[in-house]
Amino acid sequence: MRYAMLLLMSCLSLYSVALTAQADETTDPCAQDSPQAMAKAVGVELPPRPWHLANIWWNFEQPIEHFTSLEVDITIDRDVPDTYNLYISPCGLAKINGLQFYGGIQSNINGWADKQSRERVHRGHGAIFSRWSSDKKMPIGLDHVQMADDECLVESAGYEGEFASVRRPYVWKQGTYTWSITKGETVEHKGTPATWFTCKVKNHADDSELEVGSLLFEGEDFTYWNRHSAFVEVYSTSKIRRSNIPKVNVTFGWPRINGEKAPLKNASAFYPSVKQGSTSSPDCAKVRADGDNCVVEVAEIFVRDEAKRRHDLPLGK
Repeated sequence: MRYAMLLLMSCLSLYSVALTAQADETTDPCAQDSPQAMAKAVGVELPPRPWHLANIWWNFEQPIEHFTSLEVDITIDRDVPDTYNLYISPCGLAKINGLQFYGGIQSNINGWADKQSRERVHRGHGAIFSRWSSDKKMPIGLDHVQMADDECLVESAGYEGEFASVRRPYVWKQGTYTWSITKGETVEHKGTPATWFTCKVKNHADDSELEVGSLLFEGEDFTYWNRHSAFVEVYSTSKIRRSNIPKVNVTFGWPRINGEKAPLKNASAFYPSVKQGSTSSPDCAKVRADGDNCVVEVAEIFVRDEAKRRHDLPLGK
């Protein structure tokens, strides 16, 4: 009788655990163990945040002259709650006339509420467009930023190289989006020509489009360099300093420049590590080619074969 009772209690306990796990998956489709628990299970140490989980590089046949627009499609396979700090960057690094910029969508945007404020606020899901100063050392002011709406956030700071940025709340979910920038008006700025580039995010579910804001770049005619990058990152904020790693798959499309697929020489994936002295991350992501697309699969922490820290992505096959 006692054995039967113990067996019954054990079964009820397992049933309760199964129900709890099922509830977690229902309320949080990205749920998995904490980074600390996963790292301990495989015997690795966690590096400081931010974590560049995976980087993708497209190498083009040549630079592209008379640059007017960049578009990259991104597909997220599940909703990502704002309890995570996830940065999906279809433009991880780009250069026009040597001027560097980046952007994408985040699960927790933050910044200053207006150009006069220096108080940091957090607005949940949103989109972001940022650029560095020409040498990353000279401060770049908010006169380089145009807000698309009063709800936009801005920032000009130097904690990751001198940059200026515009961000806007945008509740993105599971689905496909296009992050883009488009050349706009050329104006006179400090006695020389400068051109506004406007960032937008398009939702493929209903073709709606949100204008994020614009940044000013010195120059009038621009050449896009001969490469492009994207990344998936877990970052840190004052609101959530130690975000968990969401289980999620993110697909990046082939970059389109001036409305056309950029002629490609090759593409590759790179997973940073502490040993290489670059922005590091626990190994928890794998990138694979899927036709013209690159799929980033983020899941549990594992021990990566160092020989596979860089690998080719055979796109278009």
